[in-house]
Amino acid sequence: MSQEQLDILRKLSKKPNVSQRELASELGISLGKLNYVLNELKKKGLVKISNFKKNPNKIKYLYLLTPKGISEKTKLTVNFMQKKLREYDELKKEITNLKKSK
Repeated sequence: MSQEQLDILRKLSKKPNVSQRELASELGISLGKLNYVLNELKKKGLVKISNFKKNPNKIKYLYLLTPKGISEKTKLTVNFMQKKLREYDELKKEITNLKKSK
């Protein structure tokens, strides 16, 4: 799964009724790309997309993370944090070695 997909899952978990235009703007990607990624997430069973039936504006949608989507988001977040911690440790060692060599 890509970083963009993880970012989209994170945003949708916080704002399930966000518009695609607003979400694309927040993520800094095109509307077309966002639509493509959302459809891929839907095909993978990570997101459920439905429109507001009682809303007169039928283009409004609700994006819900499925249990599989929540699990995947959690797993990816943990992996991301572990990667960042490893990078931090490597940089810390590098700085320590640079200080020793002075």
